[in-house]
Amino acid sequence: MTPPLNRRDFLAQSAAATAALGVASSGARAAASSRVELPKGPTDTVTLGKSGVKVSLIGMGTGSVGTEQSSNQVKLGVKGFTKVVRHALERGVTFFDVADQYGSHTFLREALKGVPRDQYVIQTKTHARDAKIAKSHLERYCLELGVDYIDIVLLHCMTTKDWPSQHTGAMDYLRQAKEQGLIKAHGTSNHGMDPLRTSARLDFVEVNLARINPEGLIMDDKAPDEVASELQEFHDRGCGVVGMKILGEGRINTPDRIDSSLRYVLGLGTVDAFVIGFENTDQVDDLIKRTGDALAFHASRQK
Repeated sequence: MTPPLNRRDFLAQSAAATAALGVASSGARAAASSRVELPKGPTDTVTLGKSGVKVSLIGMGTGSVGTEQSSNQVKLGVKGFTKVVRHALERGVTFFDVADQYGSHTFLREALKGVPRDQYVIQTKTHARDAKIAKSHLERYCLELGVDYIDIVLLHCMTTKDWPSQHTGAMDYLRQAKEQGLIKAHGTSNHGMDPLRTSARLDFVEVNLARINPEGLIMDDKAPDEVASELQEFHDRGCGVVGMKILGEGRINTPDRIDSSLRYVLGLGTVDAFVIGFENTDQVDDLIKRTGDALAFHASRQK
């Protein structure tokens, strides 16, 4: 039987302790595996594994409580949404995560009007299973976003370990779209450890959007170590890892817990970048500052 206060339980109970242990465990894993080279600044450009797609370390998510063509960001209205996006862009956040499910495509198009296409990166998602639907989705997404290509397209919310057999046609089309220059990379987001494990071992997944934080909130497993071990698998084979739910969809909301989560995620050595569902400009500024502090913390430990 597992002891009452083993490392996994302690991680789930204490964000501060988790951050410290996460740094230590990531250091141990680094002895056998390569690590993400952390940038110096919170909005510096990083590369998502072998995909070659370059993004800002911090990205803006647009799907907080995102369902049925809505999200907290979309509920801000076009004007409010645009204000947050433009402020993030001015601060150096150039990576934007959207989805059909969130209804955020047209909102992002309006927010980025006049901004040169090569100055931002878009990641979106599709639930398509066959090639015909995947093609229609990509064409519609480009129209909604007002772009000629989309940087990253993910199969959205894979929930079973055999998801590749259910999405073979969509996968084939996304490979073709990449060859045609309509997208730069393809991959998945997952809900559950079984689909996460499948994605970690599949070459089709060039970028994975993974739920990770030290408190086990809204993740594929309540034990952060279980998820972290799979992120190591992604990283070791060159897949780009984009973290999400870093703040547990707003549940990690006190300064000490936010700082602990940022230190933990950045200390894993496997997360290339992460997206945060900003809902106002103050959150953008605060998160950028705290990420800078977390980077400085890790830099000081390497000296």
